[in-house]
Order: sequence, then C-alpha cells, then structure tokens
Amino acid sequence: MTDDVARPVVEFLERFSSALGISATVIAEQTADGPRLNMDGAEVELLVRHRGEPLKALQHVVDVAFGRKLPENQRLFVDALGYRKGKDTELRQMAKFLAEKVKQSGLSQQVGPLNPYERRLVHLAVAEVPGVTTESVGDAFSKTVLISLRK
Repeated sequence: MTDDVARPVVEFLERFSSALGISATVIAEQTADGPRLNMDGAEVELLVRHRGEPLKALQHVVDVAFGRKLPENQRLFVDALGYRKGKDTELRQMAKFLAEKVKQSGLSQQVGPLNPYERRLVHLAVAEVPGVTTESVGDAFSKTVLISLRK
C-alpha cells in the first residue's frame, strides 16, 4: 500500500481513538495480504473487550471507507495490541489440527460460525494439508467451514 493510501487510514484511526478519548499510536505494516494497521497504547484495550467485537466493528468501518482504494487481492487489517494477529494464528493452528484429525479418523469436522475473513483463514490453512478439503456451509454472513477427506 502506498503512503498516499495508508496515510488517510492512519489519520482516521488516530482521529477515531482521539474521539474515544484514548491515547493510541497506529503502526502500519505491509503484509502479503495487505496492510496491517496495529493500534497500540494502554487504553486501546477497550477495542479487544467482548471478544473483540468493537475491533470487528472498526474493521468494518475501515473496509467500507478505505477498502475500495486497494488492489482486488489486498485488504486492510485493523488490529489492536496484536489481538487479531494472535487470534488469526490460533484459528490457523486449530484448522490444521482439525484437518489432521479428519485425515486420521476419516470423520468430517466443522468450524464456526465464522465471518468471511475467518473462513478464508481456515480455507487457506487447510489447503496446506494434503488429502483434505474445505467447504463453507450456511446461507448467512456467519457460515461454518466443513473440513472433510478429499474424494
């Protein structure tokens, strides 16, 4: 992400935290999937309360406001105190663990309900395990991912 696109997002997050009355610094990092903007500061913990729901809401606002300025295969990631980064790692590890369990037992496993971002992480993690496949199941925003043996 070029600085001319990153700068407005960083400024928005700084204004957002100021409006909440909390002191925060925003650090932008480029990843293969897109820019990761991590908010840091003692009071930023407010965003990770209630299983990160405030952070998810902020992510949605940033996606709507700034997501269209990115290339199609890129996405903005808003994080607070590395919360999402840790959760993403846990989700990938769980998906791989369940994929291995499917290979050993032959029984399908289900993960979810998950939002589209979380489902993508599961699909990508399971794709690294040979012999298994994934499928999103459901018709709502939050679907489950079915991990089963490849036929």
